[in-house]
Amino acid sequence: MSDTEITTQSTTIKNSIFCSSCGASIALDAAFCPHCGSPNKANEKAVREAQPGDTVDGKIIKSRIAAGLLALFLGGIGVHKFYCGSVGLGIVYLIFFWTFIPAIIALIEGIIYLTQPNDETFTRRYCV
Repeated sequence: MSDTEITTQSTTIKNSIFCSSCGASIALDAAFCPHCGSPNKANEKAVREAQPGDTVDGKIIKSRIAAGLLALFLGGIGVHKFYCGSVGLGIVYLIFFWTFIPAIIALIEGIIYLTQPNDETFTRRYCV
């Protein structure tokens, strides 16, 4: 039996590795550990995070950091909404910027955008 072949309860897994989180035996090409759900760091295809410019659900992935900074610094006039594709809300922010209410909302949105786990999740939740 080779180093990369493991036999467990009459089941043979060829080219297996151990999960870095829980230590369970998983297939080398598995995207996630079936025991603990952590990503397989040895599978580079599965670990690659979506980059701005890629697509998800037919939408171009936007950078959550760019949107968050736009919301913090220029959110009172709705620049972050235009960036995310919400032109209608961007115009509403632009019309009411003199009341400072859009600036307060944008400050909160900027913090929310910056605390998203990744760009793909941000795009699915907040971009059109």
